[in-house]
Amino acid sequence: MNKNPLAELTPVFFLQTFILELMHASEQQGQKHCEQLIEHIAKTAGCFFEETYRENTNKSEQLDSESYTELILGIKNNIGGKFSLVSSNPDCITVTNSRCPFGEQVTSFPELCRMTSSVFGGIAARNFGYAKVEIKKSIARQDGQCDVCIYTNPHAAKGHAGMEYTDTTPVKEINDINELQCRIETSMQRLWHKQSRQASKKHQSPAIIAKSPVMQKILQSIEVVAPTVATVLIQGQTGVGKELIARAIHAMSERYHKPFIAINCGAIPESLIESALFGHEKGAFTGAIEVHQGYFERAEGGTLFLDEIDSLSPAAQTRLLRVIQEGELERVGGKQTLAIDVRIISATNQNLESLVKEDLFRNDLYYRINVVRLNIPPLVERSEDLPYLVQLIIQRLNKRYNKEVESVSREVMRKIRAYHWPGNVRELENILERSILFASGKEMTELDLELPAKTKSVVEWKSVKEHTLAKIEQSFLETALKQHHGNIKRVSENMGITSRAVYAKLKKYEINLAEFRIFD
Repeated sequence: MNKNPLAELTPVFFLQTFILELMHASEQQGQKHCEQLIEHIAKTAGCFFEETYRENTNKSEQLDSESYTELILGIKNNIGGKFSLVSSNPDCITVTNSRCPFGEQVTSFPELCRMTSSVFGGIAARNFGYAKVEIKKSIARQDGQCDVCIYTNPHAAKGHAGMEYTDTTPVKEINDINELQCRIETSMQRLWHKQSRQASKKHQSPAIIAKSPVMQKILQSIEVVAPTVATVLIQGQTGVGKELIARAIHAMSERYHKPFIAINCGAIPESLIESALFGHEKGAFTGAIEVHQGYFERAEGGTLFLDEIDSLSPAAQTRLLRVIQEGELERVGGKQTLAIDVRIISATNQNLESLVKEDLFRNDLYYRINVVRLNIPPLVERSEDLPYLVQLIIQRLNKRYNKEVESVSREVMRKIRAYHWPGNVRELENILERSILFASGKEMTELDLELPAKTKSVVEWKSVKEHTLAKIEQSFLETALKQHHGNIKRVSENMGITSRAVYAKLKKYEINLAEFRIFD
């Protein structure tokens, strides 16, 4: 009797493959569509799982903590996860996981963590009235494991990051974040349209992508700090978008109708920095043939953004400290004191604390500019933002170069996620711009990603090593299949891996299982 060659295709492996393929197909329709799909699946699946659990346990009343924990662990473990309970109390249930139900490819779709959050949160909210789900660690973000806290008490949840759910308003925090992001972008675009009287393809309206938890915290901080007069220090690597955050703070402040002046302190020669910032009087030095208003005066009533503030000379640091402390300045070569009303937002890609310890930056100035500090994470720590950034950048490049690219291929997105992006968003924009010039059709299938020579050699060595190991693994797998006549269970025992992993390797090496089986 012939056996069905798909008979041992486990439901778990099928589910993983189906979900991942569904996510990729949805991604091609746009990230908003993908986001809505995830929420819809999570909402309906959560209700189904809960209903099935109640039928099997004959429970009609609200679930208690013990039953809820049994339900959510059962859901994940039955579809391929390895979840276990860490702790449980009336305010919070904590679980951990060492194997993702969506398989190893979940790193290509970290958005799927939201599905887990919504299933856990939706069920908890229906039974406890409230839930906030905090994913502290995630296999999708390559943390090695998942640590999930489900807070069922709003007071206990206060101060913790995560998505919030109620019995009447699912995914409350997602909606709040989306509304906040909309308000910030609307404020920024209002100023952009006002300042850009002649809109061109070269200049695009500002937008902040904040789908990752770390960037959502930045949005919330912007809303809190913007209406105040506090000085702000923005720290982050080159290319993460520090000026964009500064513009958002200005746009959301009461100073939005006044000037926003951005200056790169590192781009101005040391001999001219004081004159550029504070202005100079006629005859103050050779070449000073007339009175010059500095950036502080030009930003009166508004916001002055000082990028690379760590590059200021000691003399400029001393003058800046006085302006911040006293709210007044004197032009270079001048004797008249001028009152100044300017909000200072500074930025640096250096560790100012270390510079202070080395006496390279004034400690009193550091404390003055560091009333509120925002740390913008590098792109490598914002994997959830990547597909949205790619889509936004492609839309802008389409307008600039009259292209019709709608999405990137799975392989291109895999390369984008695998690269560490030392130049952050700026480098991503540059690579996509170079690639789109040679793209044809509606999908970008090639990524012009030039790696540094050192990185190339490392990548080449890894490629050779991976290729060699793959050949050995494929040979061993085929030998095991021949020896056990295609019996997956025996092959898995021989190789010391799960049956699911064997099926994954069959797919990886395009091995036809039927060729090794002896049919009755």
